[in-house]
Amino acid sequence: MLPAERQKQILKYIEREKAVRTEDLSKHFNVHEATIRRDLTFLEQKNKIMRTHGGVVLQEEEVFSEPHFDVREGSYSEEKKRIGQKAAAFIEEGDTLILDSGTTTKQIAEAIKDRRGLTVITNDIHIAALLRHSDMKVIVTGGVLYPENFILNGEVTDRTLRNLNVQKAFIGTPALHPEKGLTHFDDTLTSAKASMIRAAKEIFVVTDHSKLGLLSLHTFCSMDKIDHIITDDQVYEQMEARLKERCDHVWIV
Repeated sequence: MLPAERQKQILKYIEREKAVRTEDLSKHFNVHEATIRRDLTFLEQKNKIMRTHGGVVLQEEEVFSEPHFDVREGSYSEEKKRIGQKAAAFIEEGDTLILDSGTTTKQIAEAIKDRRGLTVITNDIHIAALLRHSDMKVIVTGGVLYPENFILNGEVTDRTLRNLNVQKAFIGTPALHPEKGLTHFDDTLTSAKASMIRAAKEIFVVTDHSKLGLLSLHTFCSMDKIDHIITDDQVYEQMEARLKERCDHVWIV
């Protein structure tokens, strides 16, 4: 089989299986692993796939929606927990901070719920409930409730955020592109995120590796405004290098 034909078949195989190991591809196509790695390198350069440790998944370049909160919370849960713990290490006593809505930022709340002397602003009902018994000041932005993901959003949310000044903001995103920055498929949800970023002196983006390299319609934050990116150790090497070219502090956990 010619390399071009094998590469087409590899894409079809990955599309069917969702995630595969290099070893499995080698056996399936009856070629040496070195040959498969060359094929995968070519497909990665074409942005068709995303490499992981020992394997590969299909690269989805554009994001048009995201699953329900409960589904997202169950995806990459261990990775999100590590990201949350790493983010919490940057939070100091006396900090005033924003926690954006999301399953990864919820893990930050889990990691700091026993802290004292913090002021936390959030538009996430889950995060507010999680911190309700903590020894810290919790400010909920208000706004229209989006029941499918527990977000507060809209003009009331934006007005609250526009009047705030905080040390740190921890932002989630459905898509982080090394050149385009943070993007979102829903323009009604970008305004609050942009207001959070404007309110903070230091911006932390927290996201698992599955969001990296993806792109949605609306950009709400350029790469030059991001101070830190915290992601998990499943990020493939080429993506890590591209992120480090654009952001001074990329933390892999």
